[in-house]
Amino acid sequence: MSSSSVSIPLIQVDAFASEPFGGNPAAVCVLPAARDAGWMQHVAAEMNLSETAFLVRRPAEASAKAEATVRNARPDFAALRALPARGIMITSRATTPGWDCVSRFCAPGSGVDEDPVTGSAHCCLTPYWSRALGRTEFVARQLSARGGTLRVRLDGDRVKLLGQAVTVLRGELLA
Repeated sequence: MSSSSVSIPLIQVDAFASEPFGGNPAAVCVLPAARDAGWMQHVAAEMNLSETAFLVRRPAEASAKAEATVRNARPDFAALRALPARGIMITSRATTPGWDCVSRFCAPGSGVDEDPVTGSAHCCLTPYWSRALGRTEFVARQLSARGGTLRVRLDGDRVKLLGQAVTVLRGELLA
């Protein structure tokens, strides 16, 4: 990157892998302030990972409205489709009892305007929220139209998604 680059905290995770560095590498960058889309795209391209999420810290007085901001966001899917990224996440601390954090995940460039519940996004968000909440297990809520609640656990350098699953397709491969 250019000499005007800043040092940013970076957390790298491997989504859906049983061993470190065996899955889809993703990064979470924690920024002290918002940056322009071009800068974020440059950083994401330089890291060359399957996903890169950028989190911006906001003042404490804004946190009471943060969950509503995530819930009421109106993504411009056409603009997001043009970005060279698999997806975009937005997240905040939750104010609804029973939830610790909330998020949304939009991936119009991958053919999904907004994913209802995204395990890989929560694999990226879990190290950040674990540190921010001061604990390794918590409840996350994805605020898409369908929505879903996930229990997540940071177990060393692994993220575990806990809870119910539903089989939606079953099949056999024939040789």
